[in-house]
Amino acid sequence: MNSFSKWLKSGQPWIWLNAGAVTISLLMVIGLVLLIAVRGLAYFWPADVMLADYLYKGETSRVLGEITDSEDVNLERLRDSGFDIESEQEHLIRYLVKTGNRDVSGADFRVILKPMLKDVSYPPDVMVVERREWGNFYGFLKAVKKDGEIIAEGEEAQNIFQQRLDAALDVFEQISTIRKHDIGAINYNMERLRLRERRLELDGDTDPARQAEIIKDKKALDEEYKLLQAKLATLTKKIQRDSLVMETVDGKRVEINMGKVVHAYFPNAMSVLDKLGFYFTKLWEFVSDEPREANTEGGIFPAIFGTVMMVLLMAILVTPFGVVAAVYLREYAKQGLVIRLIRIAVNNLAGVPSIVYGIFGLGFFVYFLGGNIDALFFPEAAPAPVFGTPGILWSSLTLALLTLPVVIVATEEGLSRIPRSIREGSLALGATKAETLWRTVLPMASPAMMTGLILAVARAAGEVAPLMLVGVVKLAPSLPLDANFPFLHMERKFMHLGFHIYDVGFQSPNVEAARPLVYATSLLLIIVIVLLNLFAIRIRNRLRENYRMLEN
Repeated sequence: MNSFSKWLKSGQPWIWLNAGAVTISLLMVIGLVLLIAVRGLAYFWPADVMLADYLYKGETSRVLGEITDSEDVNLERLRDSGFDIESEQEHLIRYLVKTGNRDVSGADFRVILKPMLKDVSYPPDVMVVERREWGNFYGFLKAVKKDGEIIAEGEEAQNIFQQRLDAALDVFEQISTIRKHDIGAINYNMERLRLRERRLELDGDTDPARQAEIIKDKKALDEEYKLLQAKLATLTKKIQRDSLVMETVDGKRVEINMGKVVHAYFPNAMSVLDKLGFYFTKLWEFVSDEPREANTEGGIFPAIFGTVMMVLLMAILVTPFGVVAAVYLREYAKQGLVIRLIRIAVNNLAGVPSIVYGIFGLGFFVYFLGGNIDALFFPEAAPAPVFGTPGILWSSLTLALLTLPVVIVATEEGLSRIPRSIREGSLALGATKAETLWRTVLPMASPAMMTGLILAVARAAGEVAPLMLVGVVKLAPSLPLDANFPFLHMERKFMHLGFHIYDVGFQSPNVEAARPLVYATSLLLIIVIVLLNLFAIRIRNRLRENYRMLEN
């Protein structure tokens, strides 16, 4: 037998083959994450703004904007896509330039050819205004107004605009707090009083004292609401006093109210340190702010909060059911044909498409269970549903069912690894079977339970299809957890990072503007899943250290 045959029979080729497959898979995963990170994180960097003349078809136009993408394109492909161009080169560089000013020009982006650009420059006085509506504005600051009167022009306007903008942002923050928290709390309490009054009417309760108490509470809320409305009117009038006068590259002047401005800066005049500070500010806003402009701008905090809360609720719900089922199948059920069939069914459930679980959750949890809960406990809310509509509770339960087979199988594996001698020793010392199970077997099997939970979290956090039917929405006006009693509102709809990616990437009216957000949100979803898994892995490792004998 030659050496090659001996090498094949030794099994070394298969070891190297497996090692190579693992290495390639790892490199592909790392490459994918790096691609997502580079594409997503680059979005927050304040890029320089280009000013140039663009010569096309004998006509010259002015271009002002930042280059967001470039590609080397074949000349024939350019002609096929509608460009009427003559060139001796077979390939030309095509730029995608973000020109902003959607309210003026009707488009955010413009495709231009690099050879057609003339007199390219990066003027330090170019200003970028990030607005709450209509996206970015690119132009030149000409004046600052107060109450319709110009208070500064030219270089003086550049010196005072940031001070006026900071004041406007402070006022806007106060307005947002009043609208969202103070007035929101009043509206919530008014609705509770209405439902309370309706409940008394349905019960036939005509007690004058209770009716008087409701009227008194309504009057107090009305007075508080009037005070807040007056304060809101004062702040709104204050924030509308200041405005910026901007000039476009074509010479058109546009007045922008400072209350609609999020940021205003001169990217071409910023140093690297200035850009770095601005970068981290934008990054923090992305993870802490709410979305705006059809989810194509702003932050994604509600989606982060909804994803984490749903996963935690799912973990709380799936763990006891999975552990109890596994304990019964392994410790109490008589092993036979029926139990084998049940195990086969459990394993097959893990392969059922997730959308099927969503349809089941919609039909059973939402319509049947939620509808009956409304009929029994919330008749005063009819015809508006409370629990008879998709919400975070039903989403968590649906995903708990989806991941239940994983927890059952992992827990059963952990129970099967515990030596029989440990059970017999506990019983010999006088412990009952239940005590042995609770105090000895389950603690030793807890690392396996955590393994099942880790796998469940990893799958549930990225699921989207079933959630579209049982609770997730494009934009949720209120978080499921707030300061209003009973604080945790399980019936509310919520936002989810996975659905946010789908919505921004495929349902956005402005695809080019939303593309970087798809990468950034995808990276954030990966980070959230990794952090949740690391938290569970840390708990599992601590449990494993406590029961090291099981490993031996």
